[in-house]
Amino acid sequence: MAYIQNNKNDEGCAFCSELSRSDGPENLIVHRDKRVFLILNRYPYTSGHLMIVPYKHVSTLTELDQATRTELMEVTNQAMNVLKSIYRPQGFNVGMNIGEAAGAGITEHVHMHVVPRWLGDTNFMSSLGETRVLPETLEDSFRRISEAWQLLTQQYNS
Repeated sequence: MAYIQNNKNDEGCAFCSELSRSDGPENLIVHRDKRVFLILNRYPYTSGHLMIVPYKHVSTLTELDQATRTELMEVTNQAMNVLKSIYRPQGFNVGMNIGEAAGAGITEHVHMHVVPRWLGDTNFMSSLGETRVLPETLEDSFRRISEAWQLLTQQYNS
């Protein structure tokens, strides 16, 4: 959290700036839907830490229309299914931090976190050292999640 707070993007919203780039390992956008997009967290808590972000730049959930809130939840559900197939987590943290007091790293653009979890995945490094240890690179996570997302989409449309 300290890293994110000390390295805020001075050139506007971090999410909005990624939207203008081509999708791939550079911007970490895995999927674009009609109203929301799915992006890997650049500072993940665990491998596979995803965020579902509305295109509309608003700071609270209440500012979104019903169709966007519905799509946000559907993409969240799909993201959990994809992560289950890749990482086999034992659970998930799913939620939003709305506002600075709630711990939001990016307060100006509401977004949903999907974090795969395993028993014992918090150790002394993250608890005491405020350091994350991830078993794969963001590029590898992006590739694996993108491939699984495409497979899920093909199965869903068949």
